[in-house]
Amino acid sequence: MATIIDFPTADFSVGDIVHHKLFDYRGVVVDVDSKCQATDEWYEHVARSRPPRDKPWYHVLVDGSDHSTYVAQQNLEPDGLMTAIHHPLVEEVFAGLENGRYIRKDRIN
Repeated sequence: MATIIDFPTADFSVGDIVHHKLFDYRGVVVDVDSKCQATDEWYEHVARSRPPRDKPWYHVLVDGSDHSTYVAQQNLEPDGLMTAIHHPLVEEVFAGLENGRYIRKDRIN
């Protein structure tokens, strides 16, 4: 994963709970890239909707599974449920859920 940084142009940041508009799954953002960092080959094969590569992309832990996804900003929206995400890595990355947003362990005083 890339270095965890919040970008001013990004709609979401680490800890935000999101909903994928096309594939209807929930998840939590664990990393943000200012633009797509995937290879051209990956993009051509996987990114069927051809989202912009020069906008933010997100590493998301998928609720109810043990995998993560790499998602373009245009395919995400805020998740209105604000309930916990069930993924084996949530407890490794986050200290807990507060007001519908996860708190990163490295941000705890």
